Amino acid sequence: MYKRDGIWWTCIRHRGRKIQRSLETENKKLAESIEAKLRTELVEGKFFDRLEGERRTFQELMQKFMKEHAPKVSENTRVLYGASLKHLSGFFGDMVLSEITSKKINDYKQARKESCGGAPSINRSLSMLSKAFSLCVKEWEWVKENPVLKVSREKENSGRDRWLTSEDEKRLFDNSPQWLKEIILFDLHTGLRQDELLSLQWSRVDLFRKVIIIQETKNGKPRTLPLNQIALGVLMERAKVRYLKSDLVFLSSEITKIDRNNLRRAFNTALDKAGIQNFHFHDLRHTFATRLAQKGIDIYKISKLLGHLNITMTQRYAHHCPESLREGIEVLEKVDYVLTTVEENRKVSIA
Repeated sequence: MYKRDGIWWTCIRHRGRKIQRSLETENKKLAESIEAKLRTELVEGKFFDRLEGERRTFQELMQKFMKEHAPKVSENTRVLYGASLKHLSGFFGDMVLSEITSKKINDYKQARKESCGGAPSINRSLSMLSKAFSLCVKEWEWVKENPVLKVSREKENSGRDRWLTSEDEKRLFDNSPQWLKEIILFDLHTGLRQDELLSLQWSRVDLFRKVIIIQETKNGKPRTLPLNQIALGVLMERAKVRYLKSDLVFLSSEITKIDRNNLRRAFNTALDKAGIQNFHFHDLRHTFATRLAQKGIDIYKISKLLGHLNITMTQRYAHHCPESLREGIEVLEKVDYVLTTVEENRKVSIA
């Protein structure tokens, strides 16, 4: 121990780590008692958990999360993170991490519900917070456990089941400018997420093999997607006006990546002109999956084409697969039954 400006300080080395801090007292005996407690916590492995958890704030957690983790996810996810952060910061403010308990997180959830927050929005915020605390536990060692894991999620309504009819599709094309028409047509035949489509690069396109590689996906795992003739035709047309200044397949008039808000406005304008209501850009992806299901493609293949992490996410399209199910039961017809023999056996068993 040593004194600095009349206050006792300690400097302890433990397993290669140096702890230097004020004991916050001028009384030597009290300082010795505090130092002894610190040494005990070090031996028991409690000191560093307490130190980080009580010193680090929610704002520090989020700053580190947005700096280190957010750049690794898709642009759409980063946008959702930004929206969730506003809600979370408004409630947790400058709380230290040790104050953010499961009860406090449940209080946040109830506060959001009382302010008419929707279940999907609340769940997205909880998922973001859970991911941040998970990194806190596993990588940064700021806290010992993730308090979000003990908090239940809000029940959400079933996923949207909205898709374009052939008549809707024709009207939408008739009311879209050429650049938007190409994007819509390509999405209807690939089922790409919006950011996957807007981020598609020529270096990830193989016209000879008729495939594209989606590098930045929602689940972080690249996937290779085969192209049908219609999607391939769109790329062939785009290749005729390819700009050397950019590797992007779909470009704005300024030869830059198309802004998602500009795309949304143009898409909504086309929908209004076509008289199509309650339809989002993401529903083009639903249309892709629904049409596959209606054509008898099995759920497993649809799941792979959509890039779903597990087949549970694809189950919403199962009710569109009657022909695929019919093919399944028709396999049993290959067994050659002799009905007269079956009838005779039945009579014998009754006798």
